[in-house]
Amino acid sequence: MGTPPAVPGLVTASRYRPATQGAGVGGDWFDLIPLGAGRVGVLIGDVMGRGLEAAAVMGQLRSAAHALAKTGMQPRRLMQALDTCVADLDVPDQLVTCCYLVVAADEAEVTLCSAGHLPVLVAVPGEGARQLSAPVNAPLGVGDVLYEQSSAAVPPGATLVLYTDGLIETPGCDIEDSLTALTATCGALFTAEPPGLDIAADRILTALRPDAEGHDDDVTLLLARLPAAPLASVTATLPTRPESVPEGRTFLSKALAAWDCHAQADDARLLLSELLTNAVQHAQGPVTVHVSRTAAELTVEVGDGSSHTPEPRRADEDEESGRGLNLVRVLADSWGVRPTDDGKTTWFTLRL
Repeated sequence: MGTPPAVPGLVTASRYRPATQGAGVGGDWFDLIPLGAGRVGVLIGDVMGRGLEAAAVMGQLRSAAHALAKTGMQPRRLMQALDTCVADLDVPDQLVTCCYLVVAADEAEVTLCSAGHLPVLVAVPGEGARQLSAPVNAPLGVGDVLYEQSSAAVPPGATLVLYTDGLIETPGCDIEDSLTALTATCGALFTAEPPGLDIAADRILTALRPDAEGHDDDVTLLLARLPAAPLASVTATLPTRPESVPEGRTFLSKALAAWDCHAQADDARLLLSELLTNAVQHAQGPVTVHVSRTAAELTVEVGDGSSHTPEPRRADEDEESGRGLNLVRVLADSWGVRPTDDGKTTWFTLRL
């Protein structure tokens, strides 16, 4: 399974126990995907069955899911695409449970879509643990399913608990009773002063699967503690008119002056001007400008009501347009476009 990649601001711990009976490989996987602009994708899945065939399917789906997530697509759209991937596999009656979450620390929100996977738990210090509410969707591979997603408020510092059925499902057990036991264990662990995540992961395994040598299914556990909220953030809504470009620059300048971010001011104003100009000329509906800063970086996001995804292109010498996104690409430390239900959000970050 490997160690999850390091994601700035996100503290994680994981445990994987391969089955001690039967084939030595299985279909469990998880992944952490940096999405930019303070967002992180968290993915966990379980391919039904065991052996090399399940492991091969898992490898294909993990690679596909990672690539799809990097495009910024919403969880329900990613699950819809993965369902098509499973249908295209030359494996009859293959079923996969999967859950994909997008963590937005700035908004203290988690958006998730579950394809038949076990409930995600969220443990909040001082409040215990609970299940994250999510629509009930069929597993991947069923076909002809319209996947739905949901969003939930999750405060900074809360811990997400993701796992596969090997953690709570044993022969002769009632899975609801095991889920209740897991929720109680997590609630007791994450008290007013929660332990480190590695300690918590070991204690959860000890409580739920004390016999480390006697399980016939892979056991996977992933704990992810949400990053702290940005130090500051502001939002403005502007109409789609030319005057909004200088208004947006003024709004950004006031925020940067208040946050003492003078070194980045010129680049930030230039890049915001390019994004606002694109939105005013080519988008529809009101334009939102969201600016936030952490200790490490400044993030500027421009949202509009158009689903058209802008792309950098090479402009001819006599063209007056076509250079804006190239400026963003060159001057920003990172940038991207994120589809939304209402249109899209184009963003860039500058290191502080």
